[in-house]
Amino acid sequence: MAGQAGLLELSVGSVLRLDGTEWTVAAIEAQYGRVLLGAGEEEKWRSIRWLAHHRDCQGVPAEAGEEARPAGQPASLDDLNEHQREVVRLRVGHLLEAETGFRGGDPLHPGPGEPRPAYDPQVTTLGQRRQAKVAELKALGADEAALLGVGQVSERTLERMAAAWRRRGPAGCIDRRWVRARGGHPAITEEVREAIFAVRAETLHRSRMSMRGRCVLVAQYVAEKFGPQAEIPSYWTLRAVWLEWFGPGGTRQRYVRTAAAVDAAQVHVVVHRPGQVVALDTTPLPVKVRDGVFGEPVSVHLTLALDLFTHSAVAFRLTLVSDTSVDVTMLLRDVMMPLPMRDGWGPEMEWPYPGVPASIVASFAGHRVAALPFFTPETLTTDHGSVYKSHALIDAQRVLGCNVLPARTLRPQDKAACERAFGALRSLLFEQLPGYTGVDVADRGADPEGDAVLTMAEMEHLVATWIVAVWQNRVLGEHAPAWGPGEEHSPNSLFAAAMNQGGFALQVPRPELYYQLLPAHYAKIHADRGVKIGGLWYGRSDPALGPYQGTLSSRGGRYKGKWVIRSDRRDRRAVFFQDPADPSAWHVLRWNGLPPEGEIPAFSDKTAEELLREARARGLSPKSDVDLLPVLLKLLGGLAPVGQWPTQLDRKEKKNRARQVAQGDQAASDKAAPARHPRPKTAAGGTGQAEDGTGKVVPLRWAGHAAQAGAAVDAERRRRREEAVPQRPAPPASLGDRLRRTSMLLLPEEDK
Repeated sequence: MAGQAGLLELSVGSVLRLDGTEWTVAAIEAQYGRVLLGAGEEEKWRSIRWLAHHRDCQGVPAEAGEEARPAGQPASLDDLNEHQREVVRLRVGHLLEAETGFRGGDPLHPGPGEPRPAYDPQVTTLGQRRQAKVAELKALGADEAALLGVGQVSERTLERMAAAWRRRGPAGCIDRRWVRARGGHPAITEEVREAIFAVRAETLHRSRMSMRGRCVLVAQYVAEKFGPQAEIPSYWTLRAVWLEWFGPGGTRQRYVRTAAAVDAAQVHVVVHRPGQVVALDTTPLPVKVRDGVFGEPVSVHLTLALDLFTHSAVAFRLTLVSDTSVDVTMLLRDVMMPLPMRDGWGPEMEWPYPGVPASIVASFAGHRVAALPFFTPETLTTDHGSVYKSHALIDAQRVLGCNVLPARTLRPQDKAACERAFGALRSLLFEQLPGYTGVDVADRGADPEGDAVLTMAEMEHLVATWIVAVWQNRVLGEHAPAWGPGEEHSPNSLFAAAMNQGGFALQVPRPELYYQLLPAHYAKIHADRGVKIGGLWYGRSDPALGPYQGTLSSRGGRYKGKWVIRSDRRDRRAVFFQDPADPSAWHVLRWNGLPPEGEIPAFSDKTAEELLREARARGLSPKSDVDLLPVLLKLLGGLAPVGQWPTQLDRKEKKNRARQVAQGDQAASDKAAPARHPRPKTAAGGTGQAEDGTGKVVPLRWAGHAAQAGAAVDAERRRRREEAVPQRPAPPASLGDRLRRTSMLLLPEEDK
């Protein structure tokens, strides 16, 4: 019978699918033109005409039942291995020879000796060729035919294979036993399923128990609720189902309860461009290094920023002992800034990305740029550490225009890429370094502190070199993008592909961004002492505060009448004030306690708190911070001017002192503005500098990057010529005047 779904076989026992429900043909009354359909206990008569015109009537062959079911996707040649593909090729050749007389299926391109006499379409029919093919395959022998997958082929099998070939091509000749769909667990009935989930909910609140104990509870639930006649699967079946549904369960019981109480996110985020999601995380560096002050072995922390699309390590920081909120905010600034080339780096480590010449990027950045992507992040994924939940990071996201999205509690998949990067750094780099501490204390060497030879500065240079030279060019096999699942990519190639697809916004932040990311304090400007920040007074005699001393700010609200002062908690020797008359001007306000000549080493806010605590313990009530200077010098180890280090310090004091020196050096490095070069003019004639001081966004597209790059190079050459010759030179004198002046110089004095 022919219907909308094709040929339908109506016979007693055949199966039809109507609107997704399978019905079995129980009886046929051809004289009345009707059939009896049954589905379980339900039966109904339907006419053959009604079936022929049904909008969704499909036949379900007994042999092809698995393939015809809508659940799952049809099998393809990609699901087979090399041997199975070769078997399918031979099966297709036998089928085409029976159908057309030629192994290739094309009479215009016959193979050697084709067509064979038994398969010549000029003298044989289709039925005769099928009978000849069945006889030929049976003559091969049972073992040979079974090896080719044609051990039990009949004319009916060839008909089904031909129909499948017309529908799906070579995939229709796949042996379904190779791609058999997963049948699940037939022993898991609805009653057993209900019992499993009930036991799961119950055991979350109990102490941890074995799988044998869970099976006993499942049996108890089924027996008491559904009666003793209900069948219960074996222990191994229940164990397999439990592992498949709930995982291995190696986590501590209290963590399992907490994770179960958190609802999973309903939206799955697909990262499809660089900078869309950047993961931040901190881990102890598994290598002991030596501090830069006393040379003692210390532990440092590695903070990494990883782009989740390209898996590029766009920024990192090494901090002594632990990181602070200022370190994290400055790490975000590093993500946006191009990495300068360092000593010993060759041209192979310079900016390699196509579409944007390295000279143009260097002119915008003010220095040669290394082969590491930089961009403005859109979303930041962090853990729940104190530095990632601080007010400083919240203010930083407002300044940078990004969103801080903490990872879900006990959901490691939110930062799985960052954790995997830490593991790769450990196995590919840190294990080969002296002073490696191992995964845990049990795997630690005899004396990793004594083996440490690298200083903190040397370790930072080594990690930076390894990231640019190795990590950015390493193949990421399991992180292929959705548009190229079979391709091989590295972080650099993924970033270049993203530039090809969506362009690149060349935006380098201004040096003033350092001050904008620092924590803000609100204080009054006193005429005689300056401003008080964190218990210390700054800028008493600074001329920048002169016009504002004793005056109130125009600010209203919570901090009415106060001025905004920025401070770096890593270096409390100075604070920073933005001149309201010139927003681009930032003034450094020195601590009033600093001596007029010389400098004292940098000290952190922790040392400042100890300083004030010691002063209160001594009963001091100084009117000037000069009285606090001796106390500070005592806390710093008896330091006089710079260059004189203490001779008697224990290990803890040395570590604290080395940490303060490292924080001060890092703060000075962050504060140091890059070389200010005039910005090159863009193709439109602009200066490459926005009026708000944030840098002009230049979208570079592949379609016009050649013209844009040429215009930028011409603009740079024009700028250099104008700098070399600021004014138009006067035209040279005529040749006759020059000759007359020369001849007059050569004449004797008496002839002049």
